[in-house]
Amino acid sequence: MNILITGSVAYDYLMTFPGQFKDHILADQLDSISLSFLVDSLVRRRGGVAANIAFNLALLGVRSRIMATVGKDFDTDRTWLEDIGVDTSSLKVIEDKFTASFFATTDETNAQMASFYPGAMEHAAEQSLHEFERQKPDLVVVSPNDPGAMDKYIAECKEMRIPYLYDPSQQIVRVEGDVLRDGIEGAKALFVNEYEFGMIQKKTGMNKTDILSNVGFLVITAGENGATISVEDEEIRVPAVKTTQIKDPTGSGDAFRGGFLTGYSRGWDWETCGRTGALTATYCLEQDGPQGHTFTRQEFVSRYREHFDDNSVLDALIEK
Repeated sequence: MNILITGSVAYDYLMTFPGQFKDHILADQLDSISLSFLVDSLVRRRGGVAANIAFNLALLGVRSRIMATVGKDFDTDRTWLEDIGVDTSSLKVIEDKFTASFFATTDETNAQMASFYPGAMEHAAEQSLHEFERQKPDLVVVSPNDPGAMDKYIAECKEMRIPYLYDPSQQIVRVEGDVLRDGIEGAKALFVNEYEFGMIQKKTGMNKTDILSNVGFLVITAGENGATISVEDEEIRVPAVKTTQIKDPTGSGDAFRGGFLTGYSRGWDWETCGRTGALTATYCLEQDGPQGHTFTRQEFVSRYREHFDDNSVLDALIEK
């Protein structure tokens, strides 16, 4: 399957706070909230939703293409992605900007507070899916990006009759309900976490039944509670895979998407797609940063079989 991933390519600045955010939030003073957290550590990691999804696909042997805008500081990391197996030929360099940056602070319960600086991503709408008229992708992932670019890609997918997976996540707070509704209507799939799903329902006025009448399938991730895949009248519950440790939750949702899409691109059943996503997310949780984990495909298959029976379906990952 020819998968094109649109969305952010960014650097993640990740900090840890040795306490709980909730202990410092005064519910009766939210209108004048002013907080500063003294953090224990700061690291800079490769990230961005599009890059993270493509990275995890590549670990599992699926070469996808990223369409995104990056800054003048990105040359070394283009090589990093290419060496892993990601097609970066549709990355556009904005010479007078730096690559987008994500700043996240995580507390001891893995709750996060974050901000995002778009940088070169502000130019994402200068790209177009019409660049692929001669060889259309089989699936386009529309993930968090410049809001205008996301709108443009959705319109172009509909115009060009290209199936797309809608993943608005971090941009849900930035856009209005009618924009979210337009992205949902006609999408092949909607991917969100459980909190984002609640936000979408509130903003659009659509309930789960309404959403399922407009998309091919719906995936809702729920952290340690796993995920739910809804297809028409069927609901498949996927458990989380137990971790050896949790170092950093950043990018685990993107890792789930990469694992899920690996199975989806191969035509696997829903349960196996979800379980592959769940294990990929666990690998991410166990290391620092959204692209800090690694595994061989044989290691992945062996670990999968410690938890699930795949009826030899995952042999496809290790066949030469």
